Amino acid sequence: MRSAETVLKTKTTVKKGKILMSIHLKKTPILAIAAVATLTAAVLPATAQTEGSVVGAGEFEGRSDHITTGGVSVVTTSGGAVVILESDFSLDGAPDPHVGFGAGGTYDPASDVGVLASNTGLQAYHVPASLDLSAYDEVYIWCEEFSVPLGVATIR
Repeated sequence: MRSAETVLKTKTTVKKGKILMSIHLKKTPILAIAAVATLTAAVLPATAQTEGSVVGAGEFEGRSDHITTGGVSVVTTSGGAVVILESDFSLDGAPDPHVGFGAGGTYDPASDVGVLASNTGLQAYHVPASLDLSAYDEVYIWCEEFSVPLGVATIR
């Protein structure tokens, strides 16, 4: 497999308050196709894989001398809420990064939705039904080891 030939493109559009995401693969090895299929199937229930309502979206800004960039969307589907780190997501690296929520510049440790799967690219994280999304206006990439933010996106 030559990684230089692996290309993953996503297109997210919003129509009538609903988000539609399409994933386009070109010259992609079978392993990469399987990874995307597994990610989608594991996080988004079969009935909600293609559309949902956008709760908010934003762009990451680095924190604590880290470079964190790219888009993030929070979407509700018939199967629950999902945090989607867009294909342009990038983190320069850090120990033990997690994805979670905060409000007004303060991270809420109880909002942790999981360990960051990769420092780059398209990722999705299921949000537990017990988490009240209306209480938050930010998505965080948080370093558990040092208890510092690595990146924050204000959700609008």
